[in-house]
Amino acid sequence: MTLESVNKKESFYIAIILYKSSSDAPDYKSLYQESFVLIKATSLEAAKAKALNHGKNESVSYKNENGETITWSLQQVIDVNSVLDDDFNASEDGVDLYARHFRNYEAYQSFEPLLSNEPL
Repeated sequence: MTLESVNKKESFYIAIILYKSSSDAPDYKSLYQESFVLIKATSLEAAKAKALNHGKNESVSYKNENGETITWSLQQVIDVNSVLDDDFNASEDGVDLYARHFRNYEAYQSFEPLLSNEPL
């Protein structure tokens, strides 16, 4: 480890992590979760490594009310990027941290259950 890496200032990054649920139930329909995680790291590479580790550590299995095993597992780290305003204060309101752009609203609507009124 070099002195430069020890003294390097940490910055905030946003990681978008995708998880997938599965089950031993024969008629189970997979559910996906997109999670936005705030990460503090000294570089983009370090933030990506932390995001991957975080995603792996969040994997879990449990029995639901019907006795079926539900498993949530890391599907993919979608993106890791610097926050838009690295000087934000947690007590501030309305701070932009991350933004994504897309062209096809219909495609977005088809997978976003809050827009399509599809029950979870």
